[in-house]
Amino acid sequence: MKTITICLNSIDKVKNFVNDVTKFNTDFDLISGRYVIDAKSIMGIFSLDLNKPITLGIHDGDEIDHILEVLKPYLAEQQ
Repeated sequence: MKTITICLNSIDKVKNFVNDVTKFNTDFDLISGRYVIDAKSIMGIFSLDLNKPITLGIHDGDEIDHILEVLKPYLAEQQ
């Protein structure tokens, strides 16, 4: 599994993020503290603290490079 740190600090960002990840057949997990949420679940995302960066786990897929390219707008500043 590949992990990256993302920032979803607005409603529009969350909506666009869910639309982007649902286009892929790969599984995505959002990890915040002890919580692990399906990244394709908009309701699950809103249950997290979105004021701080969140770890995104991308389960290995054939199109990992394409996925990382699509997710560039959501990357936290540290990366």
